[in-house]
Amino acid sequence: MGKELQTLDYVVFFIYFIIVAGYGYWIYQRKKNPNTSVNDFFLAEGSLTWWAIGASLIASNISAEQFVGMSGSGFAMGLAIASYEWMAALTLIVVAVFFMPGYIKNKIFTMPQFLEKRYSPLVATMMAVFWLLVYVFVNLTSILYLGAIAVSTISGFSFMACSLFLATFAIIITLGGMKVIGYTDVIQVAILVLGGLCTTYLALDLVAQQSGMTGALAGLSQLREQAPTHFHMIFDESNKYYKDLPGLTVLFGAMWIANLNYWGCNQYITQRALGAKIETARSGLLFAAFLKLLMPIIVVLPGIAAFVLYQKGMFHSEMVNELGEVKPDKAYPVLLNLLGPGLKGLSFAALTAAIVASLAGKANSIATIFTLDIYKKYINRGADDGVQVRMGRWVIIVAMLIAISVAPQLQKLEQGFQFIQEFTGLISPGVVAIFLLGFFWKRATANAAFVAALLTIPLGLAFKSYMPEMPFLNQMGYVFLILVGLMVLISVLDPRSKQNKDALEIDTQAFRTSSAFAAGALLIIGVLAALYIVFW
Repeated sequence: MGKELQTLDYVVFFIYFIIVAGYGYWIYQRKKNPNTSVNDFFLAEGSLTWWAIGASLIASNISAEQFVGMSGSGFAMGLAIASYEWMAALTLIVVAVFFMPGYIKNKIFTMPQFLEKRYSPLVATMMAVFWLLVYVFVNLTSILYLGAIAVSTISGFSFMACSLFLATFAIIITLGGMKVIGYTDVIQVAILVLGGLCTTYLALDLVAQQSGMTGALAGLSQLREQAPTHFHMIFDESNKYYKDLPGLTVLFGAMWIANLNYWGCNQYITQRALGAKIETARSGLLFAAFLKLLMPIIVVLPGIAAFVLYQKGMFHSEMVNELGEVKPDKAYPVLLNLLGPGLKGLSFAALTAAIVASLAGKANSIATIFTLDIYKKYINRGADDGVQVRMGRWVIIVAMLIAISVAPQLQKLEQGFQFIQEFTGLISPGVVAIFLLGFFWKRATANAAFVAALLTIPLGLAFKSYMPEMPFLNQMGYVFLILVGLMVLISVLDPRSKQNKDALEIDTQAFRTSSAFAAGALLIIGVLAALYIVFW
């Protein structure tokens, strides 16, 4: 098949665009309120159903870095990379049970607000500014960069044209507020899953055809037979990718730090559930956990299939650069170029849906933190809801313009994707330490949190400089333990910590869940246990 989109592909993609934009406009008009409140615009307070919350979580999470990056990792190291998805499912259950009651009971709407209530305005403002810088210049920019690269590779349009299209599409959705984002994300996830499964089926069927068979199940069987080393979940030290996924660390170590930071302490993610009632929020997170179980089928299996097909002599010209190096991240775009007219348009729509939903979610989180934690507190304390909503919309536009300007510069980085992942990992230990002790240890003080926030990056860089051979996840684990120890020491030495009035009210009875939630959680745990036993 040709690399360019055909007329039928454009028709399918145009239908997708009209459905999402039209549905978003309908939701906006239906729920439009001339006196839109701040909580309504930023959190869709009380408006999102459990299925909208769950779908929005996944739509915001899955982007080009999963479709392109994780498929590339599937090509290189196999199913082990799925730990990022499957362990996230377990993390979502933990967040639903232990984090959400604290956020919702204490009416926490932003992560800096939690830090201010629990610690001090200084800690909250410092982290708010830092989060804004990371969200705009690292996360939003990288989503746009990776997305534009992927869309440009498949469509043939220039990088800048694709950047402008993706950013504009995201702005259209984001300006309607969290209600529009939440409900359009339901369609985005449906397209994402449907288009992703089409690509997976094609890849598996193509593997089967190479062995004189047909069908996805036959292709999956051939994958396990022809690439057995790609179906190990836990690496030992002899594996060349051990440094990326160091053995049991993915189950019992610092993988938890990365996941708790992302799913439990991240405005970008938690924002979808903060405006809901506790049972609705928990149900939404449980639904997202079930969807997480499905994601490796969509983003990892195609990469493994591309590896088997490459071993059989296919894709050599597409997968190898001018220096003769194999580039795993080209696996997913190469597979998309094999799809026939119409199906390629559907899969292209799925990739676009993932990118646009992530851009919209990130932009909304940037607007929320800036408006509520910077603008309202320090710039215009008397701003009413209307002024704050307008400011939020301007912040969305400005943040996207910055991303459009900065995204092309990422091409200058030799290993842009790896740099972004490791940079985020530098702050994870500090954030998780501050939040965990803030939630579950009343004596943790503001001074302790301030020290942890200051030291998380320097400690991470020190490990990276002086122990470069240590797997990065293990480095994160040691930094986390050091920061927890320092926070405990500083707090214990402070005589005021015994009468800490800043501790949040945590009712342990709130950790109890409904029978339906408990049954769903046990089902997910059972599936995960089976997966790791079978593919150990």
